[in-house]
Amino acid sequence: MPDSNGIGKSIISAAPVDAPDSTARLLRVLVGFAIDGTDWFPGARSTAAKQLQIQGSVEDAISSVVKSHIAFLGAQGFITNIGGFATLIVGAPANLAGVALVQTRMVAAIAHLRGYDLDDSRVRHAVVTTLLGKRIVDDLVASGELPGAPLVLATAPGLDRQLEQLISQRVMTALLTTTGGKQAVGLIAKRIPVIGGGVGAATDSWNAMAIARYARDQFASRRPRR
Repeated sequence: MPDSNGIGKSIISAAPVDAPDSTARLLRVLVGFAIDGTDWFPGARSTAAKQLQIQGSVEDAISSVVKSHIAFLGAQGFITNIGGFATLIVGAPANLAGVALVQTRMVAAIAHLRGYDLDDSRVRHAVVTTLLGKRIVDDLVASGELPGAPLVLATAPGLDRQLEQLISQRVMTALLTTTGGKQAVGLIAKRIPVIGGGVGAATDSWNAMAIARYARDQFASRRPRR
């Protein structure tokens, strides 16, 4: 699997920041990468199918998908931050997009294994919304900004463009806030390169674990019972 900087630069170049709807466009490109994949980055469908073939059951395949993505994000968190404070500002933007892509593929693979159609725009919105995490989504639902949690979005009659913009903005803000928090917590540690790498690895892994738990809770199985 390519490193997150390479992935992130590909996403950023595909969605220029000066576009009128740059945030929504960036998320659409990111989800497309995550679900459909490329020659050098297997998408959610192929990743899920491979694990299902290896593991033999849906739930075991989901567990394997989660473990592999958490391990990768932990390794990438370490690699991105291993250079310490001097490389922090340079590495952050591309790594942000790369981490978001890997998280999105993980959630999409879970949804696919549970029987959701990844070509359905409602499911794609639900996948992206899952990246916000339970607390933020619950707050948005309580305030009326979101019609419901990811499961509701995935099965709703329809979603409008305004809601897509809201989801996109919220997701990007959450990702930037997470990155900012990681930088603040590890600011002193990042002055010592190896310790800085440990902070990045632990934070990225923890975030991925929380998102995986939320995804498994939200995407209830739609596969027919045997």
